[in-house]
Amino acid sequence: MAGNRFEAQLARFFHHPDEDVGPWLELAPEAAEAVEAAEELPEEFLAFALGAEVYAVPIGAVREIVKVPPITGVPRVPEHVLGVMNVRGEMLPVYDLKQRLRLVDAPQRITGPSDVPRESRVVLLKDPEGDAGILVDRVQGVVRLPLSKLEPAPNLGGERRAVAGLGRADGTLYILLDVEAALA
Repeated sequence: MAGNRFEAQLARFFHHPDEDVGPWLELAPEAAEAVEAAEELPEEFLAFALGAEVYAVPIGAVREIVKVPPITGVPRVPEHVLGVMNVRGEMLPVYDLKQRLRLVDAPQRITGPSDVPRESRVVLLKDPEGDAGILVDRVQGVVRLPLSKLEPAPNLGGERRAVAGLGRADGTLYILLDVEAALA
């Protein structure tokens, strides 16, 4: 008897297709619209310039941005590794993405802030194998890109496999980097 009363009360809270709800049901969003709206939430990326190109990495992969400190060269490292830098007692490698992505013909010799333009920065990235810095010409800021609008990376092969995809916002093309591949 008590079970029937509970079921009757519970039934009052659910919509039945045969009951009249007036105009209220027409105003409710369709399930597909709600899912579509959730997919359109933009993701934040840190945008930066390397030469004439604009690149971006997921903001969650960024640890911090610092002015270019003194960089100590390390013998017998790949050409795209500039050396190591000291960040509050922690020694971190610094990568030259221009060299890594073959945007320049010859490796750059950079030992500190006097070797780069004033607006250059080192972006410290979080990496499962250890945090590292990348030298960038200029940080442009945070850009919001809808994930559903991102384009897959073209098959470029070679050192361009660090490119994860492409995004567009406000007339600018952003080349999205795969952090792990860029630091490999």
